[in-house]
Amino acid sequence: MTIQERIQEDIKEAMRLKDALRLDVLRGMKTAIKNKEIEKIRILEETEVFQVLHTLVKQRKESIDQFKKGGRADLVSREEDELQILESYLPAAVSEEEIRKVIVEVIAELQVTSPKDIGKVMKGVMGKFAGKIIDGKLVNELARAQLEG
Repeated sequence: MTIQERIQEDIKEAMRLKDALRLDVLRGMKTAIKNKEIEKIRILEETEVFQVLHTLVKQRKESIDQFKKGGRADLVSREEDELQILESYLPAAVSEEEIRKVIVEVIAELQVTSPKDIGKVMKGVMGKFAGKIIDGKLVNELARAQLEG
């Protein structure tokens, strides 16, 4: 069963259970995937679907940060619930320890010493994790810390 088929089945289940929050999130996921397919003018591959879902997760995390700054605990709670549902459809993200290991390898391969070369390091690290779910912001922070320290 593909991720899209699973989403469709879960939409039916959420409708049967009258789970409004889950239904909203699932429909949002389906819409985002459909919009990406329209943009690319073809059916998405599984890895591309995961990228779309990862974008939705990233959006929720940014919203949570903004709502916390704005003191809107009610909205933070809803966004966190949505985030949990979205993350249940994604494969496990790459661990921070794995990222650190690859950063050290890439820095050694490229013989980079200056934080000015962060772009080269980022490109190398992200290339090694192609097709996996990885937080680019975290990679950037860890790489920068490695180069500066």
